[in-house]
Amino acid sequence: MNNGKTHTFPGQFSSLAAIGECVARAAETAGLDARAVYAVRMAVDEACTNIIEYAYGGEGRGDIECTCHIDDEGLTIVLHDQGRPFDPESVPEPDRDATIQECKIGGLGLYFMRQLMDKVHFEFTDSGNTLTMVKRKETTS
Repeated sequence: MNNGKTHTFPGQFSSLAAIGECVARAAETAGLDARAVYAVRMAVDEACTNIIEYAYGGEGRGDIECTCHIDDEGLTIVLHDQGRPFDPESVPEPDRDATIQECKIGGLGLYFMRQLMDKVHFEFTDSGNTLTMVKRKETTS
């Protein structure tokens, strides 16, 4: 596995485009197709938005570290922040049968991230939150 380079971005919404470009380049280098590259960008954008809004409670309160690891199977993205701990178990599964009017605001981001990526894993230590997401290359049979 390629050890990957870590890039540090300010925890601001204006950083989302640069983070997206960074992960898109890594996804393309990993050999992911255009659809998978788009999925990676969407999942990372959602994750970073959540870090800014919920872990930090607003812009400019901390950094987001983004590391991309490329291997033969695809791409692993590790996002790290020093914000408030996030417990994914505290987020209920969305009601997919609900109408748009019945949907509650919030809680869909985690669902979308899990739909877009092959693996989503959260870890919390004294040094902060670490989110690891994996997107595998499509295999042709």
